[in-house]
Order: sequence, then structure tokens, then C-alpha cells
Amino acid sequence: MNTCEFPSLQEENHLKVLRLLEANPQLSQRELAEALGVSLGKTNYCLKALLGKGFIKMQSFKKSQNKLAYAYLLTPTGVTEKAGLTVRFLGRKVAEYESLTLEIEALKSEMNTAQSKPVPETVKSS
Repeated sequence: MNTCEFPSLQEENHLKVLRLLEANPQLSQRELAEALGVSLGKTNYCLKALLGKGFIKMQSFKKSQNKLAYAYLLTPTGVTEKAGLTVRFLGRKVAEYESLTLEIEALKSEMNTAQSKPVPETVKSS
């Protein structure tokens, strides 16, 4: 898989936000920021980007005492985008896994080779 097909860090953040909002659309920006482990400002910036792209929409709670309470709902475009991001993210993680597996096997082989070699006399006497 070509690295151009992998999601960027921004796309990865968007995927995380879309997944969280799909599971709980009533998360506040503060709760979302905490769940993501990022600042409130970064969360706000990300939500504005997703709103601008039409991936989510805001809906205010009609009966809420807090007039600033909103639900963030995925749009049909957002659901489609989330699916695409998920496929690309999974591809990236599988490629990372395969690369790590090869590296681990190479390190094990190197370690086994090093352990089976006799230690030279000059090293033993030090």
C-alpha cells in the first residue's frame, strides 16, 4: 500500500472525533477534548473543520437549560468519510504491524547469531 493512501495525522484526528461523536453525539467540546487528550482550542478547530466539510452538523437541545448544549451528528457524508478514513487507518496500522513483525524477527535472528558466536579471548580477559 502506498503511503499516500494512508491518513495524515489530521485525518487520524478527524477519524477519532467522528468515532467519538458517532458513539456519543452529546459530548461537550470539553469532554471531547479530554477524551482525545488535546486542548479545547484544538478540539474546537477540528469540529469547525468537520462542520465546514459537511461531515457533522450541530443540533441544539430544545429542552436544555444550557443554551450552549449541542449534539454533534454525523451527516451521511460524514458516515461515508468515516468509513474511508477507517479503511485507510486500518491499512496503515496493518502495514506498521507487518513492519514491526519483520523488524522483531530480524532482531531475534541477530541476537541468536550473536549468542552462538564464541567470545574472543581479548574480550574475556577485560
